[in-house]
Amino acid sequence: MSLSACLLDRRQFLAGTWQGLSAIALGAMLADEAGATSPKIDPSRPYAPRQPHFSPPAQQVIEVFCSGALSHVDTFDYKPELIRYHGQPLPGQERLISFQGPNGNLTQPLWEFRPRGQCQKMVSDLLPHIGTMADDICFLHSLTNKSNTHGPAENVMNTGFAFDGFPSKGAWINYALGSLGQNLPAFVAIEDPRGMPQSGPNNWAHGFLPAAFQGTPFSSTKPIRHLQPPPDTTHSQNRAAGRTLALLERENQQRFPGDQELAARLASYQLAARMQLSVPEVANLKDEPPHIRRLYGADSSNRAKAAFAENCILARRLVEGGVRFVQIFNGAYASGGRLNWDGHSQLKSQYEVHAQILDQPVAGLLRDLKQRGLLDSTLVVFATEFGRMPMFQVGTYGRDHNPYGFTCWLAGGGVKAGYSYGATDEFGFKAQENVLTPHDFHATILHLLGLDHEALTFYHNGIQRRLTDVHGRVIQEILA
Repeated sequence: MSLSACLLDRRQFLAGTWQGLSAIALGAMLADEAGATSPKIDPSRPYAPRQPHFSPPAQQVIEVFCSGALSHVDTFDYKPELIRYHGQPLPGQERLISFQGPNGNLTQPLWEFRPRGQCQKMVSDLLPHIGTMADDICFLHSLTNKSNTHGPAENVMNTGFAFDGFPSKGAWINYALGSLGQNLPAFVAIEDPRGMPQSGPNNWAHGFLPAAFQGTPFSSTKPIRHLQPPPDTTHSQNRAAGRTLALLERENQQRFPGDQELAARLASYQLAARMQLSVPEVANLKDEPPHIRRLYGADSSNRAKAAFAENCILARRLVEGGVRFVQIFNGAYASGGRLNWDGHSQLKSQYEVHAQILDQPVAGLLRDLKQRGLLDSTLVVFATEFGRMPMFQVGTYGRDHNPYGFTCWLAGGGVKAGYSYGATDEFGFKAQENVLTPHDFHATILHLLGLDHEALTFYHNGIQRRLTDVHGRVIQEILA
């Protein structure tokens, strides 16, 4: 082709420029239209309650996240064929290589399954307390994950993306709805007393959303940092300093009207000041009556169980105080998975330790919310990053990572009770019926809070970003 054939004349150039400018204008109009669905945030009141897109069944969320990948085939996903074919190769996958290497033959559940409640849901003896609450739970047996590595998979389950830097679902909900109370954060992440999940603060990060919407780390066993006044100041001195600071803040606002960053900073300082009074009160678990502490297992001689039980009590108290989203972590990252559900080598002995910590406190939380009339308006989410294989790894007594099918569940807040949805295959290897993605999971959680997952957006780097990216559907079949 000659050079002259490749060159544009003036008319062609102008025509092409006009088309390009038209496309840019159309893109800007579409971006403005999409942005119009996003919440309007007053920087001076970022935690003020905001209206959902439609009337919701749920007002608040408590999520229990089991770090390390809880085995579905040993807990909630009963597979008679796995028992029948115990010791035989998985048909069609006789030489399966998974995350840590080759797998052996099928291995039956390590605990017996029994029918629970009026719904007769089969739940294993590993989690008998949660089993007693089966009539209040909606089980989702066909979750999948796009990653088989703990950190990225935790990110997917909590932010919708495998990479770091994206807002967590708690931050999205905080951004959309604000708080029901103004003396506590809208989003609280309660750390496992034993340490962090593998992806750490990414699980409650604000990503590219304004920093005001990130989760605030709490613990029932550690003091909340930076809330206590200096030890050498009196109460009257502290109040005088507060009055002086308020005066300076008003003067700064008058000097720099319309400075949104300044307004946001002042709002965060004011919340921190209010938290000096509210947090010690809500975190004072000593005034819980003995029968409530027994219900959760907070009176246990097992220190790890008692600490996790107190985290569950703290979650209930935070919800009562108006916190919109409370995230409780069970399981901390450690080499070899000793402190979480990553059961590669000795799954039975490892799980018997962790189940003692998890089971009664979570069941106690459900029962307590129900008896207080809070379960109808509080969505309880029970999640993990992926499941585990229906066979042992070669040379071990544990199961490898399985992102192809696993179980999470919901309770309260507008979902069907005593109900199961989706299914893995006959051995629990892959989701087969009504296959679900984390985007579907997130879309449904947002829907139960009155939020359209396609309309909740934030403009970032030229894209109207969503928690669900460009995917996801509401699981209509599980809505009450």
